[in-house]
Amino acid sequence: MSSSAASPVPASPPPPSGGPPLSLGVIFLTLYIDLIGFSLFFPLGPELLKYYIVHEETDSLFGALFHRLETLAHATHAPDLATGALFAGLMGSIYAFMQFVFSPVWGARSDRVGRRPVLLVTIAGNALSFLLLFFSGSFVVFLLGRVFSGIMGGNLAVAVAAVSDVTTRENRAKGMGVVGAAFGLGFLTGPAIGGLTAHVSLLDAYPGLARWGVHPFSVPAAIGGGLCLVNLLWIGARFRETLPPERRGTALTLRERNPLRALFTLPDVSLRRVNLVGFLVTFCFSFFETTISFFTADQLAYTPRQLTLVFVHLGVVSILTQGVLVRRAVPALGEKRAALCGIALIAAGFVGLGLGIGVARSAPLMFAALTVCAVGSGFANVGLSSLVSLYAPPEEQGKVTGIFRSLGFLARAASPAVAGVLFFQVGGTVTFAVAGACLFVPFVLGLPLPQPQK
Repeated sequence: MSSSAASPVPASPPPPSGGPPLSLGVIFLTLYIDLIGFSLFFPLGPELLKYYIVHEETDSLFGALFHRLETLAHATHAPDLATGALFAGLMGSIYAFMQFVFSPVWGARSDRVGRRPVLLVTIAGNALSFLLLFFSGSFVVFLLGRVFSGIMGGNLAVAVAAVSDVTTRENRAKGMGVVGAAFGLGFLTGPAIGGLTAHVSLLDAYPGLARWGVHPFSVPAAIGGGLCLVNLLWIGARFRETLPPERRGTALTLRERNPLRALFTLPDVSLRRVNLVGFLVTFCFSFFETTISFFTADQLAYTPRQLTLVFVHLGVVSILTQGVLVRRAVPALGEKRAALCGIALIAAGFVGLGLGIGVARSAPLMFAALTVCAVGSGFANVGLSSLVSLYAPPEEQGKVTGIFRSLGFLARAASPAVAGVLFFQVGGTVTFAVAGACLFVPFVLGLPLPQPQK
């Protein structure tokens, strides 16, 4: 049996006096803004592509990239749609890959110096990344902005580790429910901001700004940057350090921060297994994130504005699930059962999406399946995040959480290529059926996981 279940686990120290409400509020806002940054440009992918096609030279970096994407797209049954999908997937993969690399770095750093200084540095960096995006009339600047944003977005692991600092083991799932609600609200707000402000251009009133790199999509970047500055000021003034010096760990080598190496060398078999389960669940779920906009456009003739309703629906259900339902259900079910139930619901929802959109072409059936997916994702995310936190020793929360989040970002970086090729070769119905069937693997791998001691 795993050491997580067999050996006594020290109780978590009580949180600082007066700290939990304020700390969880700040953590919620940090996660919320990070997810806005991640999802802000989701609905803008096709429009950004059109903009850079017009404004970039054929011998530029974008020109070479676009030529390669067109070559790949012409091998599919819908080349125009595929080019946009490949471009959006590539930008998302670059962002996620940076988070994969830097999540363990920021997490381990916060174990050594505390959560507050790392959050201050990374949120200031996020504000700078939005500034780059504001002036990204050049594709090179846009790319640098997304890379830098991904690097600083690795602080998600730090924020989640701080939740572990301010919650007891018995209330860990409730704290992770707050994390999940922030994710849901971020994925609701980010695409909504991007979609609703896509046609609000500063250049209409001030065309001379174009020489400074201001472009038609600078307004969403300005909103994201403004939110970062608010967050930075709030943390600087109000955030109390959640990790006291006596609970801090030692510095790690670069090899120890490597999440792929850690997946196979973590001493606790339960941690290794739950990391693998989390990676596979995220990899399969990213099929949905990659293809849903193109599936609905192809089969239901959805416009970007109608697609915004899909993200709003998902966000609302996710917030209700992770902010209300999960907080009450997980203590009764246990973290392991909650995770397994969530995986099963996602699989069922994927099959429903494939049939509802691709066969019945029914919006009501699609929204019913989306609800099942969102509820399942909420239970799986909270269950798995809680298991990781409960298996990890208190002095390594940042490191272990960083590894778990990093592997999730690796899954998000790798999945779009697989999902995109599958979608444009065999269609959305088969793609979602494959994703649902593949979820059987992490479900089976999760069955031997022990329920942690409280």
